[in-house]
Amino acid sequence: MAELVEIGRDPDAFEVFYREHIEKVQRFVARRVDDPFLAADLTAEVFLAAIDSAHSYRPGRGTPTGWLYGVAQNVVSSERRRQARELRANQRISGRRLVTPDDVTRLEDRIDAEAGARELLRAMDELPQGERAVLELVALDGISPQEAAQILGIRAATARVRLHRARARLRDRRPPPVTPLVDITPEGTS
Repeated sequence: MAELVEIGRDPDAFEVFYREHIEKVQRFVARRVDDPFLAADLTAEVFLAAIDSAHSYRPGRGTPTGWLYGVAQNVVSSERRRQARELRANQRISGRRLVTPDDVTRLEDRIDAEAGARELLRAMDELPQGERAVLELVALDGISPQEAAQILGIRAATARVRLHRARARLRDRRPPPVTPLVDITPEGTS
């Protein structure tokens, strides 16, 4: 069937191929999978994989049906490997609480402690990249301007200038502090 290579390019050729092979593929998958939804998904994946790899079909190496069964075998095997990985991952964590109440409390404390840093990061979003990089290293990571320059591959003087500019831009953008209005009139007088 020389038309097999066309299924990846010609929708009509694919439709003929699909109609000719859908029942065979469904039976193949149904013999290996007992979940009807998974069987439907895998059948669709087989035909998608066939479209993608139609160019690799060689008539001298077997029939189109045999080739398609090979594609189906690869799809089913891939799903089995995925399920096995998922099962192993679930077994590793089953019976364990991933986060204890104490962990949640510590995380909440950490999140609260880092509120100022998050606010600074949001304010830094509008800075030019070079200035932001230096400011992050110095203000958030506690690295000296000289070390920041080394990390970024720039001169120390350039790092200090960028740091100065970044701080100035942030000061200019910061809203003035709100001073609460205090009623200074003594009680009983109006």
